[in-house]
Amino acid sequence: YGLSKLKTEELAAEWRKRGMSISLFRPRLIIGPGRLGILEKLFKLIDWNLPVPMIGSGRNPYQFISVFDCAEAARAAWKAGVPNEAYNLGSLNPPPVRKLLGDLIRHAGSKSILLPTPGWAVKRTLDLLDLLNMPIMDPEQYLIADEECVLDVSKAERQLGWVPQYRDEDMLIAAYSEYRAKKDGHAVATKHVPAE
Repeated sequence: YGLSKLKTEELAAEWRKRGMSISLFRPRLIIGPGRLGILEKLFKLIDWNLPVPMIGSGRNPYQFISVFDCAEAARAAWKAGVPNEAYNLGSLNPPPVRKLLGDLIRHAGSKSILLPTPGWAVKRTLDLLDLLNMPIMDPEQYLIADEECVLDVSKAERQLGWVPQYRDEDMLIAAYSEYRAKKDGHAVATKHVPAE
């Protein structure tokens, strides 16, 4: 858990003591229009038909959350009176990384292959690059990339009536489509359901 996120939760706790209502959200990697980030590096490998290294075997799931689902969670919290609670936000039933990336490679028509790696060695290398101020990924992303890290979102469903609507597979393919459209110089249209 990132230090800035921890500090935010501590600050929220102080303001709650003063009577302010604050709903906090703990999202997994947020995907949506304009949010390519680390995914752009992945998409370039796929476009160039290069091997796609995975941190570890790729048998573990890696959970995303749609920016639209995040916005809907905030709206649901507001409608519920802004409960003084923290809510995990993530997709339901994320597939294993190997399947997620394999499906994307097939969708893209790429000849890329998935390359499992020893997770511990890759993490140490990424730690070193981070220390040298040459980061490839954020530690919050790579340190858990080969671990079973799926957030339980049932509290938000029970208390807010919020259920994520977007699947990891669809989010990743939509992000790739946005990347390709921008690369090809086309406008990007996004699909989402407007708020009430």
